[in-house]
Amino acid sequence: MIKIKGKSAQEIADCVRALVHSGELAPGASLPPVRELALEINVNRNTVASAYQRLVTAGIAITQGRHGTTICQAPRAGEQEGFSSGTALIDLADGNPNPAWLPSVASLLAGSLARPYLYGDDTILPELRLLGEKSLGPDCPAPWSLELTHGAVDAIERLAAALLVPGDAVAIEDPGFLGSLNALRLAGMRTFGVEIDQQGMTPASLEASLAKGARAVLITPRAQNPTGCSLTKKRAQQLQKVLTRFPEVALIVDDHFGLLDETPYHSIIPPGTQRWALVRSVSKGLGPDLRVAFVGCDTVTAERLRTRLTSGTCWISHILQAAVITGLTSSDALARMNEARLGYTRLRQELCDELAQVGIAVTPPEGGFNVWIALPGDAKDVAYELAKKGWLVRLGTAFDVDGESRAIRVTVSHLQTDQAKAFARDLKACL
Repeated sequence: MIKIKGKSAQEIADCVRALVHSGELAPGASLPPVRELALEINVNRNTVASAYQRLVTAGIAITQGRHGTTICQAPRAGEQEGFSSGTALIDLADGNPNPAWLPSVASLLAGSLARPYLYGDDTILPELRLLGEKSLGPDCPAPWSLELTHGAVDAIERLAAALLVPGDAVAIEDPGFLGSLNALRLAGMRTFGVEIDQQGMTPASLEASLAKGARAVLITPRAQNPTGCSLTKKRAQQLQKVLTRFPEVALIVDDHFGLLDETPYHSIIPPGTQRWALVRSVSKGLGPDLRVAFVGCDTVTAERLRTRLTSGTCWISHILQAAVITGLTSSDALARMNEARLGYTRLRQELCDELAQVGIAVTPPEGGFNVWIALPGDAKDVAYELAKKGWLVRLGTAFDVDGESRAIRVTVSHLQTDQAKAFARDLKACL
């Protein structure tokens, strides 16, 4: 029998932590009820409750109401986006933009800084602040503040740490984006899957997740990855109406494809929401390695972000900021982004048309560079057969939150002439 001891909350928490590290308390193991442990070690119930709260805050345990307090599973990162090194297959699984439509790194770095920036300098270059305010201003409820992070996933991680504690539940689209799911799970958060259709999150499923106790909502308003769906104006209004009844729930809007937007942005942030953030990354338009995202958020959330994004701790490199300024203002970079916007639209439509020609029905995505293909049977079998024909695709199960997807995700960014026709023909044969 596991022996927990201690007279103070700190001593009890340290004892449990030592038992976990030694392996005597395994992930999923239940801790004694507060009343029971208090009687056993002869301390006040509040002392045990405080110890358990320390364990929850540290991400060691999770409290689930009537189900008690249990030891957390060790956080693990799931699948990642990116090329499959060493494969001889045509890679339609990587989730990457087309490098040919990204501005050259040399051109982005050509606009050098006028002087070196040091500790204590303003963390955001004035010209970039103006560009961020111009981009986010029309979509942010007043009053709001602008911050920068190292990309959208970094923003989600920081916002989760600023607004939530380990064990809190976050409502997220199901299927959802790999990076976001990994970030939340590694932060010790639980995830509630919200059903989506071609217009985005469904109001009834969102309300159900909020009723179950979700403390935050993470939503992609357009070009949702992996499905490519985007919120319509009507759907955004319906979701906003649901969220109005939960003003204490934090809202994170990941508009990751904003630079290459093909559909209008429709806000779901209600006027009364207490904690909210709108994130716009530059990765899809200027390149994933340019780790910068704009974050517009309420002033309290901005202050919490700022405590970790200061000029003496962890600011966004001014060299990267200067490169972003060049990317958002130079005629060459803007022309490349426009070419990418049109190119991804063309490639998505071409694949959907070819699939339709062989009798495979697909709802054309509203944005992004992925196509989500629902299948009648086991996706693993289809992916295996496609691999034998030379194609590498991403299984839909990689994006699952609660359900199990019978689907594959196909990245169209690198499709060459006639490859869409060949892929559609081979997929039909595999079915």
